[in-house]
Amino acid sequence: MDSIDRKILAAMQTDGRQSITELAVEIGLTVSPTHRRLRDLERTGAIRGYRAVIDPVALGLTFEALVFVTMKQEDRDTLLGFEAAVQEIPNVVLAQRLFGDPDYMLRVVTTDLAAYAQLEDDVLSAMPGVLRINSTLVMKHVVSDRPLPA
Repeated sequence: MDSIDRKILAAMQTDGRQSITELAVEIGLTVSPTHRRLRDLERTGAIRGYRAVIDPVALGLTFEALVFVTMKQEDRDTLLGFEAAVQEIPNVVLAQRLFGDPDYMLRVVTTDLAAYAQLEDDVLSAMPGVLRINSTLVMKHVVSDRPLPA
């Protein structure tokens, strides 16, 4: 990956809907090599896809919690079972396995506190291998969906 590829990645993170012509002008190449490089970045997986960034409030998802999960045990089957269960919960918009304690961090969005409480009581705490759940509420997003440094 060279400096031109990095320019393409930076530009596409800012505006993934721009045309190839607009992208070529922005990075200082003609259309044909820009198009070839963009397709190579997609083919190699440097660009994993394209999506719209939706305001959760527009969907009525005004409540957000960071959920820290400590597992009873950390054997392979328990962890894989937990991870499979987490992937089936639409309200979990981010799940990360961590080093140390706690074992996982989940970002969960719901309509309100009551909906989150029900999700925690009925779903999250019943997932395979869960020993303890500790939640903290998100007050404000300071940095969100920032492009990766290219």
